[in-house]
Amino acid sequence: LQLVESGGGLVQPGGSLRLSCVASEFMEDLITIGWFRQAPGKEREGVSCITSSGRSVNYATSVKDRFTISRNNTKNTVYLQMNSLKPEDTAIYYCAAGPVFSLTDSFYKFWGQGTQVTVSS
Repeated sequence: LQLVESGGGLVQPGGSLRLSCVASEFMEDLITIGWFRQAPGKEREGVSCITSSGRSVNYATSVKDRFTISRNNTKNTVYLQMNSLKPEDTAIYYCAAGPVFSLTDSFYKFWGQGTQVTVSS
């Protein structure tokens, strides 16, 4: 399984970006897709996750009410809509696939290469 992220870039504070994660295989068997991020000098943290059906989602407190996760299984794609971006959202964002609905990275088996998000004026 390969996961490929896209959609990162440079955006001003208060702006929006939509990240995409495309899987090389049919995704419905992958129970959970998660988004994680890692800023320079910091540990990787869970941002959001979604089950295969899309009926269950979870968010880190720091992004709740600003980020929205969704998935389209017909396109093997999971999205992360990021609104009201802040400088502290600057990080490399990774998507990952695993068997457990969790924001803990150790539960995830497959990882993408990451996409850089920079929030700066």
